[in-house]
Amino acid sequence: MTANQAPFPATRFRRTRATASLRNLVRETELSVNDLIWPVFVRDGEGVEEPVASMPGVVRRSVDRIVEAAREAHGLGIPAICLFPYTDAALKTEACEEAWNPDNLSNRAIRAIKDAVPDLAVMTDIALDPYNANGHDGIVRDGVIVNDDTVEALVKMALAQARAGADILGPSDMMDGRIGAIRSALEADGHTNVAIMSYAAKFASAYYGPFRDAVGASGALKGDKKTYQIDPANAREALRCVERDLSEGADMVMVKPGQPYLDMVTRVKAAFGAPTYAYQVSGEYAMIEAAAANGWIDGEKVMLESLMCFRRAGCDGVLTYFAPRVARILAG
Repeated sequence: MTANQAPFPATRFRRTRATASLRNLVRETELSVNDLIWPVFVRDGEGVEEPVASMPGVVRRSVDRIVEAAREAHGLGIPAICLFPYTDAALKTEACEEAWNPDNLSNRAIRAIKDAVPDLAVMTDIALDPYNANGHDGIVRDGVIVNDDTVEALVKMALAQARAGADILGPSDMMDGRIGAIRSALEADGHTNVAIMSYAAKFASAYYGPFRDAVGASGALKGDKKTYQIDPANAREALRCVERDLSEGADMVMVKPGQPYLDMVTRVKAAFGAPTYAYQVSGEYAMIEAAAANGWIDGEKVMLESLMCFRRAGCDGVLTYFAPRVARILAG
C-alpha cells in the first residue's frame, strides 16, 4: 500500500448504518401520512359495522359509520378515502341501472362525507361489478363483456358520482376508451376540477379474492375477468394502457395489485412521470394479517416495510387498508 492509498476497505457503507440518527440522515425514501388513501366499504343500514371474514380488521360500514370513519381519517391527516359499495342483491341487474342512481349507496355516502368533512378528498370506484347480476365490471351479453355499451354506462355512473361531490373518480373496469369518454362527459357537464385516477395497469390477478367477498361480487361472478384485465405476464401491454389513459385525460394512474407488481410501478413512473399510485390489494393485506395472527411475522414491521417499498419503487401514494394504523404510528 502506498502513502496515497486509503486503507482497505476505503468505502465502508456500515459507517452510515451504525446508529438510528445516521440512518435517518442518509435515508432515501420517506413514508408520510400524505401518501395514504384509505379504501372503505359501505353498506345499507344504520349503526352497522359488519366484519369482512377474509379481511381481519376490515368492516363494511353503514353511511353514518362511514362518516365517522371519514372524520377519523381527517383527524389522522389521511388526505383521501375511497368508497366501495356492498350492494343488496335485489338491486343487481343485467343492465346495472343502480350504478348511476343519484341516490344509490355510494352517492349517498359521498354527499354525507362531503357535508361532514368537506376538506377530505373522496375517491370513488367506477365499475359495474357491485351492481351486476353477473358479477363482472362490464355489461354481459351472450356471455361476452361488451365494451362500448359498458362505457356508456360508466359515463352515466361517473356523472352521478361527480354530481354527488366526488373529488377523484377511479375507473377500475379496464374497458377500452372509457377514460376519454368520462373526461369528455365531465367537461361537458361542468365538472372540470374532478380528477380521474385511472386503474390503467390493472392485472387479472388472483390477489383480489377477499375484496370480491367484501363487495359481494364473488358469489355472482360467472367465469373470470381475463378478457378485459391485463395478463400478469404482459409488462409492455400495461405500459401501452397507461400511455393511452394519460392521453385520454387521466390525471393519475394506478398499478394494481401492488407489491407483486412493483416493477411495473417503477417502469410507469420512469416512462411517464405522471402521479403514480398502487393498490395494496385485499389479498396482500389478508396475507400479512394472517401471517401476523399466526406469529410467523411481525405484522406491524412488515406493514410499514411493505408501504416503504411502494414509495421506494416510485409510488406517489398507496391505497391501503392499513392507512389508519400507519397514520397513528407515523404520528407517534
